[in-house]
Amino acid sequence: MDPHLLRTYVTVARLASFSEAARELGYTQSAVSQHIAALEQDLGAPLLTRRPVAPTPAGERLLEHAGPLLLRLDAARADVTRMATAPEHGLSLAVTPTAFGPHVLAALPPAGVTLSVLPRDAVPAAVATGTADLGLVDGLAAPSDPLPLPDVAPLTARGVTEEPVRVLLPAAHPLAHRPGLRLGDLADARWLDAPDAGLPLVQLRAACGGHGFVPSLRYDGTDLRVLTALAAAGHGLTLLPQTLAAGVPGTAAVPLVEPRVVHRTDLVLAGTPRGAAARAAEALVGRAEGAERSERPDRS
Repeated sequence: MDPHLLRTYVTVARLASFSEAARELGYTQSAVSQHIAALEQDLGAPLLTRRPVAPTPAGERLLEHAGPLLLRLDAARADVTRMATAPEHGLSLAVTPTAFGPHVLAALPPAGVTLSVLPRDAVPAAVATGTADLGLVDGLAAPSDPLPLPDVAPLTARGVTEEPVRVLLPAAHPLAHRPGLRLGDLADARWLDAPDAGLPLVQLRAACGGHGFVPSLRYDGTDLRVLTALAAAGHGLTLLPQTLAAGVPGTAAVPLVEPRVVHRTDLVLAGTPRGAAARAAEALVGRAEGAERSERPDRS
């Protein structure tokens, strides 16, 4: 399957227009039509209806494969290019909103940094394709358990931080003065669905056997201030790491005592970092390893 034809198909399906796809890709409309026809001939199935322009059932199935396939090709190109070129002086770092904290600030060089706050799924892809030198992803995990990584490229992850989690709710909420809360008792509460700003509800469901946690409001954004303002106004509960939940005006941050999970942040790398990226990676992971050693009991 020709990846150029596949990219053309994905663009036409996304824009639902041959002419718009031609404009975006820099082709003539006739060339786009030829690409789609050649791909349909190669696969032996119609992929698009023409009026309106929409994927057929076979085309929908191809779209499910196309994203990971094209991302893998971009990752391969970036990986080879990364090995063949000299290290840059700057550092590009992609983070999720809840992965950014004091440990990140302490590891950043004084200049030459490009920091991107991205949705969770976009961070590994940014590292894989070379858009970012390093990435920081986060989520709920059992203590000392690494976070799963998508199969988009030969990526590696190294632990950076683990910290307790808090349930963020309005200060006047009946549960606000509890010393601790069990997640299972909150499965039927009103929750904020903010997969890119807070900890995703799918992770909460997984921690409670895969049920409950029906959202009362969905927030598609990465601004933590919006998320905490929604929680303070009573639109729903959210779960945040301890450092980000503390001191939010109009809210109470109650410890989660069951199940025994932590907020974990992992550093994502593709290959061996060099230059500023290597120094930042060493600082991030070195702080984590130093903290781990300091918590171990003295057996002498």
